[in-house]
Amino acid sequence: MDEKYSELSKEEKKSRLYEIFKVFLRLGITAFGGPAAHIAMMDEEVIEKRTWISRDKFIDLIGATNLIPGPNSTELAIFLGLERGGVLGLLVAGVSFIIPAMTIILLFAIFYVKFGSIPAVASILYGIKPVIMAIIIHALYRLGKSVIKNKTSIVLALGILGLYFLGVKEIALLLISAVLMLFISNFKTIKDKFYSISVIPLSLLFLIFLKIGAVLYGSGYVLLAFLEAEFIHKYGLLTMEQLLDAIAIGQFTPGPVFTTATFIGYLLNGIPGAILATIGIFIPSFFVVWAINPLIPKLRESKIMSAMLDGVNIGSLVLMTIVSLKLGIASLINPLTIIMFLISFLILMKYKINSAWLILAGGAIGWISSFI
Repeated sequence: MDEKYSELSKEEKKSRLYEIFKVFLRLGITAFGGPAAHIAMMDEEVIEKRTWISRDKFIDLIGATNLIPGPNSTELAIFLGLERGGVLGLLVAGVSFIIPAMTIILLFAIFYVKFGSIPAVASILYGIKPVIMAIIIHALYRLGKSVIKNKTSIVLALGILGLYFLGVKEIALLLISAVLMLFISNFKTIKDKFYSISVIPLSLLFLIFLKIGAVLYGSGYVLLAFLEAEFIHKYGLLTMEQLLDAIAIGQFTPGPVFTTATFIGYLLNGIPGAILATIGIFIPSFFVVWAINPLIPKLRESKIMSAMLDGVNIGSLVLMTIVSLKLGIASLINPLTIIMFLISFLILMKYKINSAWLILAGGAIGWISSFI
């Protein structure tokens, strides 16, 4: 790992910020597949290729993003930018990761309003999904070697997996995992001690998305529940069909799923609405990451908090694995997709290739297959 950002010369600081900009702009353009895939690609770019931080620190940052509200992969990007380039790096990483997805979704929203439908993207997505699956599995393999360190970790991971299938929710699983690891790791010490398309005021639109960004935990499906409660049931500004279209666009496009806010903002109040909705839903993440970053090293210094963070990391790995299995069931649907997955995974295991090229190749194969 390199020296701290504050110790660099002015020119070195500029160079580092430009590096952060390039890395996260490229990820914002190519990171398809949702948070698990985004984290896998950040692992590849930041840890494997550039070793900005250690993998153990990277895993701790993943654990931290699971403990705070907001979009996990975007918060991880912000954390990494802060680690690499201070407060300016925080802003550069977050904005660079968000802007490409926001721009793409805004174009889709304009098309949607003008023509009343979403462009046909099924064939491209068909080819991309198996590749994304291979990227995620490869990253889980690398992360798993750092997180699953002993028999205790294996037993805890299996226990969390069992609780998930019994219907326990994600945040509860992370808390259970943290507390169990705390007791397991410190047992002796503890024992000894004992909306339809309409115009909405821009200020209200901003405040709704600010509230969602500040309190929402979990995946795009949780986001759907929040948006339904606010824009359909509470204010009656969207139909369910429009909301599902917005979520579908957010899932298909690269970058953070939370840029669904851009689409809804445009539907309700044009480009100003798109911009304000995007700022509203993402800005809490910047402040939360900036506020808690100094606490993460201190967590490792405390036996109690370090054990709990280990538990959260194990729980996070289990949840990422479950998401990957669900994606696999949805994407590996015939011999072609299975072959694409296996070839992509073998390439990732054997060669240091940029996964963006595999994603582009997968999309191209999917598109070509639609004509056969």
